Amino acid sequence: MRFERREHRSVALVVATPLIAILTALAIAGVLIALAGAPVLEAYWGIVKGAFGSRLSATETLTRATPLILTGLAAAVAFRARLWNIGAEGQLYLGAITVAAVSSQLVGDWPPALQIPVLLLLGAVAGMLLLLVPLWLRLRFSVDEVVTTLLLNFVAVLFVSMLIDTVLKDPMAFGWPQSQPVAEAGMLPQLLARSRLNLGLVIALVLAVMLAFVQSRTVFGMQSRAAGLNPQAATFAGVPLGRTLVAVACLSGGLAGLAGAVEVMGVTGYVTTDLSPGYGYSGIVVAMLANLNPLGVVLASLFTATMFVGADGMSRSMGIPSYIADVIVALSLLTMLIAVFFTQYRIRR
Repeated sequence: MRFERREHRSVALVVATPLIAILTALAIAGVLIALAGAPVLEAYWGIVKGAFGSRLSATETLTRATPLILTGLAAAVAFRARLWNIGAEGQLYLGAITVAAVSSQLVGDWPPALQIPVLLLLGAVAGMLLLLVPLWLRLRFSVDEVVTTLLLNFVAVLFVSMLIDTVLKDPMAFGWPQSQPVAEAGMLPQLLARSRLNLGLVIALVLAVMLAFVQSRTVFGMQSRAAGLNPQAATFAGVPLGRTLVAVACLSGGLAGLAGAVEVMGVTGYVTTDLSPGYGYSGIVVAMLANLNPLGVVLASLFTATMFVGADGMSRSMGIPSYIADVIVALSLLTMLIAVFFTQYRIRR
């Protein structure tokens, strides 16, 4: 028995891969639900009802999916070029605190039409700068960016914690550690009244479509794919590897920083150290579930948000621990990795 690389992968195989992986993960998780003494199909229906059974739950699911789309795109863009950005969580926090600082200290009296684009741009730039540091260390000293980006997450969160406890502390928070709020004119418009669903979802969807076009129809997309497939061959073919990786880092870090900006400007209005329940790390899972496809990231983000929001509702109604959502998402990632392997290789006797 040996593994042989496939020369051609059909479209049907590529499309079916994530579906098979998710169904397999749901089947395995169903065994755990059954062991907990609950009916499996009723539990899964409870997750669907918990995520989309009412106007409130549906808007919360879409709100939860918005930062996942952006961090998922950040990971997908970087991973396709073999730039292992594990630091989206720190980039998200740095983008968020930049928005809170600039809005409360500098541009709070600007009109919304001017303030909102400036804040979004500065949040993205903050994320870019944080990722460019590990990239420079890799290009200059061959330092593994997996380690540096991961450790910078903790540095960024501690830096944010210091700021919201000192110079950016909100005096009206009654001692609660949170930043000064974003000015009212800097908040993103709500898409639906009496909900937290905001313009950030539209921004995320537009960026996903634009990235799909860039990766499939532009020279930069070809160069980033070539850099990921074979850096030596790409350099030999004339691809400017360093410049391409810098552009990829700016795009990836910018998307993660934008996720933080959108979360502050659209949902919370201020920064705390628990702003993100792990969106940066979950974005990696989302990117892998989507097989690094920007449009697939949207669907994978919706699936992940459905699991997390729906599991809370299911837990309240059936008494099953909501941690089953983490189990399902983790199993989906593992089964997806196995399925992707078998789309690239076949077994030969």
